[in-house]
Amino acid sequence: MAVRGPAPPLSGGELYAEYPFLPGAEALVAGEGLSVRALLEGAAYERARVIGRARVLAAQDDPRASSTVQELASAGPDERYLSFLFARLVLSAAPAAGGLRRWAVAEAKRAHARLEHAPSDELEEVARRLGFVFAASPKLVRVDLTDYVRLASPIREAEFRLASQDLSGGGVFVPAPRAARLLQEAVRRELAVPVPLTAELLAAVRVRESELLADVARRVPAAFERGRARPTTMDRGRFPPCLRRMQRTLERGENLSHAGRFCLASFLHRAGADFETIVDAFRGAPDFDESITRYQVDHIRSRDEGRGYEPPECDTLRSHGLCARDGDPEGPEPKDRERDPLCYEPFLKHPLQYYRLKGGVSRDGKEGDRPGPPAPKGRGGPGAPSR
Repeated sequence: MAVRGPAPPLSGGELYAEYPFLPGAEALVAGEGLSVRALLEGAAYERARVIGRARVLAAQDDPRASSTVQELASAGPDERYLSFLFARLVLSAAPAAGGLRRWAVAEAKRAHARLEHAPSDELEEVARRLGFVFAASPKLVRVDLTDYVRLASPIREAEFRLASQDLSGGGVFVPAPRAARLLQEAVRRELAVPVPLTAELLAAVRVRESELLADVARRVPAAFERGRARPTTMDRGRFPPCLRRMQRTLERGENLSHAGRFCLASFLHRAGADFETIVDAFRGAPDFDESITRYQVDHIRSRDEGRGYEPPECDTLRSHGLCARDGDPEGPEPKDRERDPLCYEPFLKHPLQYYRLKGGVSRDGKEGDRPGPPAPKGRGGPGAPSR
């Protein structure tokens, strides 16, 4: 497999073409007297609209941005910027936020693909223009502590937890690929917020781009809605708080770490959910891919002749920042101990143990039939149901 080398340095215009979300990118079309109406209707901007539509639809089909948008690859810097503006404008007018969120993920991943191999000065410059202080050295990138906390807090992967980092003098020192991942999160978070539109502009966008918006609505997976799961023997009200939180995260259209996704899929299977119900649980993920989710859920379910992978035990969830008791930055206040004391019992070792003690019936597990016996060690899984 070929190893990708460092990206060549960018000129000013190329920088904005690669990162059109940066403040100052409007300089690419300075002097054109560009207006929103002109971008929506002007004959001079038809090519930008064509590229913008391709950008929108590619993101809905492939939020991981693993394939190249051909129209984008052949566009000049000004067209790339205008197509970005157009795509963001249209998706901000969409009745539902799912399309905008998937597009934000795709655009952030596209930026990350370059940042991961970019020269250190480019990484620093993109961070600076986004409002963060990154200082690259030959081996590590220094990120201000406050910036690191802001950027890493939504990232649920265990290796991004602050306790695992190299801290010194008010800075966090991370490898360049990890710094690029932090900036990816900054871009995703920025682009997932709709552009404010007046009622007049909102109506105009929806009328002119009704076909595109309808296409987006068809392609975006419907989010899993509370109370609309398929009939199953499981009882969601008996789930431990950590599993309920994982479900809420996805239902809100937010990202869940790979460890969290594996835990949720394996737990749902053991708790009695059928295949389609498990797949439905992931539809709210901003990077949901139906074919990948189905493949990986099937893999998780088919382990041990259908018994499936065992969900991670409580200690493992805690190490990944997924425990609702004390391992999650959004964990419960002390008052919650009174509301759900079972989580704080020293004998509780496994989420299925909680489920069974609450009266739930699992498919074929011995975890948690009664307090006391330690739960089996959780086995590693194949990965997340979707990425």
